[in-house]
Amino acid sequence: MKVLVLGGVAAGTKAAAKLKREDRSMEIRILAKGNDISYAGCGLPYYIGHMIEDREGLIVNTPASYSALTGVDVVTGAEATGVDFASRKVSYIKDGKLHEEGYDKLIIATGAESIVPPVEGTGLDGVFTVRTPDDAQAIRSYAGRDDVRSAVIVGAGFIGLEVAENLMADGLDVAVMDMAPSIMPNAFDAEMALWARKQIVEAGVRVMPSTRLEAIVGTGRAEGVKTDKGMVPADMVVLALGVRPATSFLAGTSIEMEKGAIVVGPDMATSVDDVYAAGDCALVTSRITGRRMYSAMGSTANITARILARAIAGKDASYPGAAGTGVVRLPGGLNAGRTGLTEEAAVREGLDPVSVVAVTDDKAHYYEGSSYFIMKLIAERKTHRILGFQAFGSGNVDKMTDIAVIAVSKGMKVEEFDAMDFSYAPPFSTAISPFVHICNVLGNKIRGEFETMSPAEYLETKAFGYRIVDVMPKKTIPGAFWVDLGKVDGPVEGLGRDEKLLLVCARGKRGYFLQNRLKHYGYTHTKVLEGGMTVNGIPG
Repeated sequence: MKVLVLGGVAAGTKAAAKLKREDRSMEIRILAKGNDISYAGCGLPYYIGHMIEDREGLIVNTPASYSALTGVDVVTGAEATGVDFASRKVSYIKDGKLHEEGYDKLIIATGAESIVPPVEGTGLDGVFTVRTPDDAQAIRSYAGRDDVRSAVIVGAGFIGLEVAENLMADGLDVAVMDMAPSIMPNAFDAEMALWARKQIVEAGVRVMPSTRLEAIVGTGRAEGVKTDKGMVPADMVVLALGVRPATSFLAGTSIEMEKGAIVVGPDMATSVDDVYAAGDCALVTSRITGRRMYSAMGSTANITARILARAIAGKDASYPGAAGTGVVRLPGGLNAGRTGLTEEAAVREGLDPVSVVAVTDDKAHYYEGSSYFIMKLIAERKTHRILGFQAFGSGNVDKMTDIAVIAVSKGMKVEEFDAMDFSYAPPFSTAISPFVHICNVLGNKIRGEFETMSPAEYLETKAFGYRIVDVMPKKTIPGAFWVDLGKVDGPVEGLGRDEKLLLVCARGKRGYFLQNRLKHYGYTHTKVLEGGMTVNGIPG
């Protein structure tokens, strides 16, 4: 059997290597558009910032080393131009000449290409996209010039913010703009993204949400960007607006696609017999909703490619769906992680979500280097099934996120984590895992034992009409009524039992303790501000 693979980066090389291990008798050939295969696309921003010093560090395998390791034949510089599914032939251009290649089974793993907006100036010197090692090398070289001191990143997603962090580390003044009203749109809920944005700004990055790019300006080279809010000077511009599936060569064929992405089943088979697809050129399904979704992630590409190979080899293999997991390091030493649905997405899906924002220690508070996590947990109100999770912190947010991945993937309920025996020692975690802690907090909220005002509600000015109660150890909030928590053993003089009271402390914990006592003494309208002043700032 001859298997032809179109695409030689994550999904293509993974599928070919796994398939060859499954059946050494198969003839497998990869047609790769570029000269580099199997490169670390997710590492490109860190090469730009010199954290990966040598370009070779981005290359997992050269064509020669990959072929020697796997037994798969690789043809580089071969760009697919069309597929005749009836005759089972692929046409491609190599060295300016048109070629044809037949197949018994075809794997399409052509990935995606950077989105370049239809505005003037994208062809100027000093304007870049971030997709290949060549792109990263060009950005790094240009940023190192003596006459380059500032950069504008267009796009405030993961890649754009990673590039911003690394260019800033190189000493450039960096601005990031996005049409969306918040950074990392669709990945984090607005109130969580707002908190992260504030930290990024404090780190020295100018952030411009709700800003539309109208043109890149300059004479011969980039000198700035024109936006709907005005001009922003810059010596270089990086376009990080996301990607679109690289499937234009399939236009007019019978293969089913949605918005350019190939539709596949659980075994990664397409609508055409003996044709499979994986990676950034294909859709997957959501593990939570079952709906089709686009997941342009290296992890998704590798996982689905492995399943695809097992399916072609005749094994029982199917992909249960993506959870939308992602982690990113942001400017200022801030780490972020997320999985599942945002609260906003859950509402759009017709679900009835309930959520909580909590701040916890990331390890024993007395241990050197301890800090905190800001986490948001989203569950289905009726069933308590965990739907999504978001976290920020300077520590290992990936650990918290990965626990949440299990919860989301298995449809686990908030209460199922009550007695989970997660690893603990002071250098690593807290006695009760931070993830278990937020599950407990959300459980208390669902049961009505913890009545709160969320950061999102606070931003919507729903605190109007509430009296602010300062629950800090010492008077901190100007104009607020301060309560000495340790001395509350009955009704608090000066606070009415039916008065609307918003209890505010550093993180929310002391507010919860006070609420518990006040309820016991007959107070009926108390709310605790979730995340306290750590998330929401000082009320004023």
